[in-house]
Amino acid sequence: MVDKDRGEHLPNRRPDRQPPHPSWLPRQRRGTTPQMIGRYPDFDVLDTLDTWDETTKKVVLARLDPPGPLRFFTDDEEPTLRALCDACTAQDREPRVPVAETVDAKLADGRLDGFQYADMPDDRDTWRLVLAGLDEAARQRGAASFAGTDDETRHAIIDDLSRGALTGGSWDRLNVSRAWSVCMRAILSAFYSHPWAWNEIGFGGPAYPRGFMRRGTLGSREPFETPGAGAEDPSRVVRQHPEEFG
Repeated sequence: MVDKDRGEHLPNRRPDRQPPHPSWLPRQRRGTTPQMIGRYPDFDVLDTLDTWDETTKKVVLARLDPPGPLRFFTDDEEPTLRALCDACTAQDREPRVPVAETVDAKLADGRLDGFQYADMPDDRDTWRLVLAGLDEAARQRGAASFAGTDDETRHAIIDDLSRGALTGGSWDRLNVSRAWSVCMRAILSAFYSHPWAWNEIGFGGPAYPRGFMRRGTLGSREPFETPGAGAEDPSRVVRQHPEEFG
């Protein structure tokens, strides 16, 4: 059992400096969350569907459609893409938010971010170089591919990528720190745009045209919100353990 009041769910408060497995969270009882666990087990953002306008409904519900095949990434790139997206979002079993498919669709349709770093190639080229570089890094560590590594090796490679510490081969064609930024921006945008992720974090979804009733009132919830499974105040935890959150 994880003692959340003592901060034992925070990596730097644990002997091995690793967070506990997500299974310490309760099983989801309403709606769907990634892996069917979450802090708000009785919350389903789709319960507020009738408060959204028709355009909003169409946009959000389309995100729940079964994902189609990849259109931008090749068959050879797909396993590496999925391994990276799953590792960065801590999704190790179904149901998963289809992050890989969302990133793929964005690149296939040319829906880029509207800017490009001066010392970086096009985001589409950046993604291909990153995936190639991940496989190269895995082979340097004795694995056949990035997707074929064990969890410890995979996370070590990702940590090196996040610190801009990968060199050689494809990495020499990139500003590695910026490559990490390009990829994570797309991965996090894909994950947190999905209603299943909203259920996981208790986000109430689009506020138009419903609006909010409790603005400026601390400690109160909107009528459509539910309490979390834990009693701790996240803002208090952050204040007490700032080293955990940068």
